[in-house]
Amino acid sequence: MPNPNRTTRRRFIAGAASTIAGAAFAARSSASRAQKTLPKRIILGKGDHAYECWHDWLQPPANLLWGDTHGVTQDSHGRIYIAHTVREHSPSSNTIVVYDHNGKYITSWGSQWVGGAHGLDLRKEGREEFLYHTDIAHRVYAKTTLDGKVIWQKGLPAESGVYGPNDPFVPTNTAFAPNGDFYVADGYGSNWIHQFALNGDYIRTFGGTGTELGKFRTPHGLILDTRKKPHNLVITDRSNRRIQYFTLDGKVVSEVTNGMREPCHFHTRGELMVVPDLDSVVTILDGNNQVLEQLGDGFPTNLTDAPRSQFIPGKFIHPHGAKFLHNGDILVVEWVSHGRITLLKRVNA
Repeated sequence: MPNPNRTTRRRFIAGAASTIAGAAFAARSSASRAQKTLPKRIILGKGDHAYECWHDWLQPPANLLWGDTHGVTQDSHGRIYIAHTVREHSPSSNTIVVYDHNGKYITSWGSQWVGGAHGLDLRKEGREEFLYHTDIAHRVYAKTTLDGKVIWQKGLPAESGVYGPNDPFVPTNTAFAPNGDFYVADGYGSNWIHQFALNGDYIRTFGGTGTELGKFRTPHGLILDTRKKPHNLVITDRSNRRIQYFTLDGKVVSEVTNGMREPCHFHTRGELMVVPDLDSVVTILDGNNQVLEQLGDGFPTNLTDAPRSQFIPGKFIHPHGAKFLHNGDILVVEWVSHGRITLLKRVNA
């Protein structure tokens, strides 16, 4: 796929799944055995940022096999939503899987995004909550209700005027402004950030490919950082190994490189920011973006397609998304070919 520093990720359309159904189910059985043989208590971090690590905390239902586990979010009722690509030979092709706050499976849907389900972000609009999806295989972004009803789905924003005939558009994540605008990152395509009004009308485009401030190489994830005023848009610049801050109208403000390897996305809780980093670590930053902890550092772990028996307890492989749950625990989803979802449960809650 069009990420110059991650050429192996071209498999996102077809996946790197097993070639026979038996092997796929065997891999899932291996995952279950690996969980049972984990040490009883694995602690990552220390002090106020110590977490008990539980790999494979969420499991798919019996008729569904994880593909790459890409996105995670939680609604106001505590329900947890996972976006994954679906593994080859899975009986079900549902890409969005829903659990209650205790990790009990509720339902699944979204077969139209099989092979490409990626970013998953949630916003409350009035009294209702909506999910915003990005699909890297079909190269679309969409808005749905919490039960999967599609409000709209869109593709390449031709009105931006920045795409030539051979310029790819591969959206990766979405962020939201207080006035209802939203932003879509063309993270695996041509490195643009597009801004739209709540009704979907195009507003502006900024970014583009480069290494200088204000340019990107893989602007993968983005959120509105509300920890300080003025509230700015913070964007991962993954292949440039940094994060960048922008005003809400697309003017670059600053960059942060401290502790960044290949940052994928963000989530904030109070003064804290959690950064899932593709280079095998989950980083927690304080309100000044100083590193407080780097959890489960598996660098240079490269076990993406390895059998579950080779995964190292307490070590991450490729963290791709992370979310502070309502109780302060952290849920981490990883880019591995048969999926992995890890709960980091606060020790000193």
